[in-house]
Amino acid sequence: MRRAALIIVPSLAVCGALAACGPSSPAAQPPRSTPATTTTTSAPSVPAPPLPTPATTATCPYLDPVTAEDDNGQHVTTVKISAPDGQSEPSCFFYRPDGHWQLTVWVYSGSPAVAKAIVNSEAPVATSNPATDPAGWQGGAEPTASGAVYAVAKGGDAVVVITNQKQTIKARLVTDHVVSTLGW
Repeated sequence: MRRAALIIVPSLAVCGALAACGPSSPAAQPPRSTPATTTTTSAPSVPAPPLPTPATTATCPYLDPVTAEDDNGQHVTTVKISAPDGQSEPSCFFYRPDGHWQLTVWVYSGSPAVAKAIVNSEAPVATSNPATDPAGWQGGAEPTASGAVYAVAKGGDAVVVITNQKQTIKARLVTDHVVSTLGW
């Protein structure tokens, strides 16, 4: 009888510890429409530019449709890009065979403060899961109402991948390919 009591007590302690490490409830997370703010000691926060919108049907210069299909898990039939708005690279939008959107890739290169603001606007670092891949990049990853987002910045560069899939791993895989292709 004494042996059984010794087994139960540590088991309960392990269960309690594991429960404390579980994912937070959706109610504990702020809604995505609430803009996040960052606090830095060296400079005031900068507002993030709005998410680009698709403008024309074209080839994405840094992510081919086959890689997008493999990473996101859905066939791609149409790719649209945004007007670069002063950026060297457009944002890319991938659509599945039924015409519905499945994947957006937003790249930014410029001010480090704006790059961080973009990441915080899409996956607030304070409330999302830490994103540290590729090596040297930092940001956040989280499921959203319509899928998931993975957003990271390094210096003045930022990559935001928004997917209709609930797994942030799919967005991370796309991010890895984009960073590699751009040579960042």
